[in-house]
Amino acid sequence: MLNVFLEALIDTLKILPFLILIYIIIELIEHKTTVFGNRKILQGNLAPLIGSAVGLVPLCGFSVMAAKLYEKKYIRTGTLLSVFIATSDEAVILLLSDVTHVRSLTAVLPLIIVKFLLALAVGYAANALLFKEKALSPQQFDQSTQYSCGHEHSADSPFKIYFLLPLLHALKIAAYLFAVGFLFGTLIFYVGEENISASLAVNPYLQPLITSAVGLIPGCASSVILTSAYTNQIITFGSLTAGLVVNAGMGFMILLKNPRLIKTNLAILAVLYAISYLSGIAINALLPFFPFL
Repeated sequence: MLNVFLEALIDTLKILPFLILIYIIIELIEHKTTVFGNRKILQGNLAPLIGSAVGLVPLCGFSVMAAKLYEKKYIRTGTLLSVFIATSDEAVILLLSDVTHVRSLTAVLPLIIVKFLLALAVGYAANALLFKEKALSPQQFDQSTQYSCGHEHSADSPFKIYFLLPLLHALKIAAYLFAVGFLFGTLIFYVGEENISASLAVNPYLQPLITSAVGLIPGCASSVILTSAYTNQIITFGSLTAGLVVNAGMGFMILLKNPRLIKTNLAILAVLYAISYLSGIAINALLPFFPFL
């Protein structure tokens, strides 16, 4: 259990800098600084493209950042989905570091390409379908609501506004993520990673259903389980992709923390799960044409 505690703590500490950064960004947006005054960066036509590219960076903190920006209505649903789909936690690093399995190394580039193109397509498609959805500009937000901490602080020092308050907000969210991570870590500890991996050894058209569920587990445990199952030839490349498409667990934890938007956020989760499953099925059907996977 000590290892479970330490793993949850380490996962949380990895994300903490991103949390601090995103709350600093939010304060900058809400104070209409020149750095973020141009809403095109977050809400323009290039937003899903940027989100897809950023999500490919093997750090789970970006899904958390996207979730917070979406919660504040600074980005649209399509951009959020782009980041979530492109995110793979540490799977790419694990595949690259596994030099003992040629299968791992040959899967890296196809995985990155598939996730990027899927993130791009889904992001733009979602924004097109939800064309009536309007993200708030910094000016609109400033006029319609209070600051993120719930009270005015225009008289506060820049140090408090741009560092101390973001730090406090970040620590609160980090504590929540640690609790959730420890809970899931405890569950995995008692169930056993080996048992979870063994349960994946089913029909390749059923595998994506299970791997997508595993991908929802917050923290790096899910990407480790999926990557290990792939390198040991327990699951197919399509099933691995399905699990990693929905592997934005920490980001989901941020979304589901908001009870006011629970229906919307559950719908996003369901859509992303369906996309991950269907993409896994489609890739598995094409695998005979790619024997190196």
